[in-house]
Amino acid sequence: MAAMTPRPWRVAVLVPAAAYFLLPLLASFVFTVHVPGQGIDFGAYTQLLSADGFAPSLLLSLGLAAATIALSLLLTVPALIAVRLGAPRLRPVVEVVCTLPLVVPPIALVTGITTVLRWGPEHLSRTPLYQTFLAVQNPDFPVVLVLAYTVLALPFVHRSLDAGLRAVDVPTLVEAARSCGASWAYVVLRVLLPNLRASLAGAAFLTLALVLGEFTIASLLGFQPFAVWIVSISGAHARMSVAVSILSLLVTWLLLLVLSRAATFPSAVSAAPRTPATSRKES
Repeated sequence: MAAMTPRPWRVAVLVPAAAYFLLPLLASFVFTVHVPGQGIDFGAYTQLLSADGFAPSLLLSLGLAAATIALSLLLTVPALIAVRLGAPRLRPVVEVVCTLPLVVPPIALVTGITTVLRWGPEHLSRTPLYQTFLAVQNPDFPVVLVLAYTVLALPFVHRSLDAGLRAVDVPTLVEAARSCGASWAYVVLRVLLPNLRASLAGAAFLTLALVLGEFTIASLLGFQPFAVWIVSISGAHARMSVAVSILSLLVTWLLLLVLSRAATFPSAVSAAPRTPATSRKES
C-alpha cells in the first residue's frame, strides 16, 4: 500500500499555523540562551531552581489549580446531571447563569471581592465569621483565589460537561442501573462518570490553563502565584523571566498531556452491579 501523503490544503494550513506558534517560542528560547559577546549560556535555566520564590509560587499555583478543578466539578457535575434527569426545562437557565462570568470583566470581579473582604472584618468582628474572612485570605493558600477562579472557570467547565452529557443517553443508563438495584451514588460514580471521562478531562484541561495563566485577580488581591512571580522578576532578570515562561508552557503542556491520556484509559467498572438474578440468567 502506497504511503499516504498529506493533502496540499492541509500543508497550506498547518505550516503557517506551526510557524505562528513555534517561531515566537524559538525566538524566546534563543533570547534566554544567547548572551551577546559570550555565546551560548544556559545560566537562565540552571538558576531557576535556586531563584527566590520559584518553587513556592509554582507549588501554590498547582495547588490552586487542583482545588479549583475539584470545586468546579463538585458544583457542576451534580447540578447538570440533576437538570438533565429531573428538570430539562431549566437547562437554558443554568446555561445562562454559568456563562455570566464571560461578560463580567476580571477587574470588576476583583473589585467586588475586595469590597466584600474589606466590609467583612469591619462589620463581623464580633462574630465567628470574622475568622473565616481571615482564613480565606491566608497567603500560604488563599481560598479566595480558589473561589474566584471557580467563577471564572464555570463557563468552560459547563460547556465541556454539557457537551459530554448530550453525547450520552443519561436517562437510559440511569434507568438500567437503577432497575438492577444500583444506588444513586453508584449510578453517578460508576456509571455516568466513566462515560464522561473525556468531558471531565476537557474541563480540567481548561481550568488548569486558566489558573496557571491568571494574573489580574491574584495581583490585585496581593497574592503571588506563579504568573505574578514571573512578572515580578521580569524587571531585574529579563532572561530568567522568559526562561520561566517557557518552562511554564512546558509544564502546562505536560500536565495537559497527562489529563488527555487519563481520559483515554479504558474503564474498569461495569455499568451496574451484578445481582443474583442477572448471574442466573447469564449462566
